Amino acid sequence: LKIALCVLFLLFQILGAVILGFGVWILADKTSFIAVLQTSSPLKTGAYVLIGVGALTMLMGFLGCLGAVNEIRCLLGLYFTCLMIILITQIAAGLIIYFQKQMLKDELSHIVDRLIEDYDPMDDEQRNSQDAWDYVQRQIACCGWTGAKDWESNKILANQSMSKYPCSCSNSSKDAQADSGFCDLTDPVNATVADWPVHEQGCMDGVEMWLKDNLGVILGVCTGVAVVELLGMILSISLCKNIHSEDYTKVPKS
Repeated sequence: LKIALCVLFLLFQILGAVILGFGVWILADKTSFIAVLQTSSPLKTGAYVLIGVGALTMLMGFLGCLGAVNEIRCLLGLYFTCLMIILITQIAAGLIIYFQKQMLKDELSHIVDRLIEDYDPMDDEQRNSQDAWDYVQRQIACCGWTGAKDWESNKILANQSMSKYPCSCSNSSKDAQADSGFCDLTDPVNATVADWPVHEQGCMDGVEMWLKDNLGVILGVCTGVAVVELLGMILSISLCKNIHSEDYTKVPKS
């Protein structure tokens, strides 16, 4: 039982490191769709929560292993309690995301709409988020959030009577080298969005399709984490019950 628990605690150390690393990646990433969302305070809060949960998971794995090897009931009890709190928090977070998905979708739409409206290739302050959005449009082969008409709100394009279009939206091979900024129309006179050689699909549909395609993987990972946590709780409480008397002489001395 001790060996099984120690192996499990090692898994929790790895799991904690992965969660912590994921939180750091969310804050540090500058090249993917995550960078577009970094203007959202809920995302930043979630990233800090992930870092905290990851650090706590690693600490609990160490304390749990220490408690199992030395048969220290209080450490095993602390490990069980913290693990139960983490599991309940994860379930609560999942329920909040599920029941508040429309609010999250509206928040995401607001972020992208503001980014498109203020998109300016000459603005170095917004370079990271704009490059990230160009990357999304190229990779998903989409244009705008709901469609190319979203770009009608862009101040620069409006001032130039839609004679230019975002290069990252282009479905033309001639724009392959220009993956950001604005490209010129061949015939700019009386141009409209319908004249742009761009993808018709909005990025919202592309993101939703990606989530649907990967839903099984996401649910599988979440289920696997929950099973590991439940197994850790069961094994720790079982070993805790098998320790008949507390022996504080086994506590390592500094």
